[in-house]
Amino acid sequence: GWGSQSSKVHIHHSTWLHFPGHNLRWILTFILLFVLVCEIAEGIVSDGVSESRHLHLYMPAGMAFLAAITSVVYYHNIETSNFPKLLIALLFYWTLAFITKTIKFVKFCDNGVGFSQLRFCLTGLLVVLYGMLLAVEINVIRVRRYVFFKTPKEVKPPEDLQDLGVRFLQPFVNLLSKGTYWWMNTFIKTAHKKPIDLKTIGKLPIAMRALTNYIRLNEAFEAQK
Repeated sequence: GWGSQSSKVHIHHSTWLHFPGHNLRWILTFILLFVLVCEIAEGIVSDGVSESRHLHLYMPAGMAFLAAITSVVYYHNIETSNFPKLLIALLFYWTLAFITKTIKFVKFCDNGVGFSQLRFCLTGLLVVLYGMLLAVEINVIRVRRYVFFKTPKEVKPPEDLQDLGVRFLQPFVNLLSKGTYWWMNTFIKTAHKKPIDLKTIGKLPIAMRALTNYIRLNEAFEAQK
């Protein structure tokens, strides 16, 4: 299909290929959310000590927090739907966010605001984070030749995703799901109703089978001889 990274293959679950920098993007997004929460808190505290209301101290940070959550959900759906052309929206957003925060940081510098002010430090961190997320986005488009390129790089999905018997999805899910084992909800719900057996669990992915591990161990052993 238009913008797909390989030919469409009907698979039994929504997990698809990870783009380059997948884990880095998730880590940066987690850090971004934390910094934005700090910025919201700083704005609320600053607003509390003044006699009049100043919504501009925390409302933009609140909107940026919602936008960051939306961006990672949007990115996850781009991966699972195999439609990388939609990355152009993220590229546009990270560019705008980086430019606006950079302008704000420069204005702080011009007005003599320095490291003694928490707001200055948070803005500097946001400039770095938005810049890194923009770099990750550009790298994905450059490496896989998406969006602006006429001939995107063809990437075949893992064979395990084509096997209806493989239900252990740990190697294929996103970083958040890996860390929380969210993808195992189906197994957990089933286990609450009745004991699960090997048929319910399904086959292990190729990379996690005994033969694959034996081959890797043997290669490492031979290399150490």
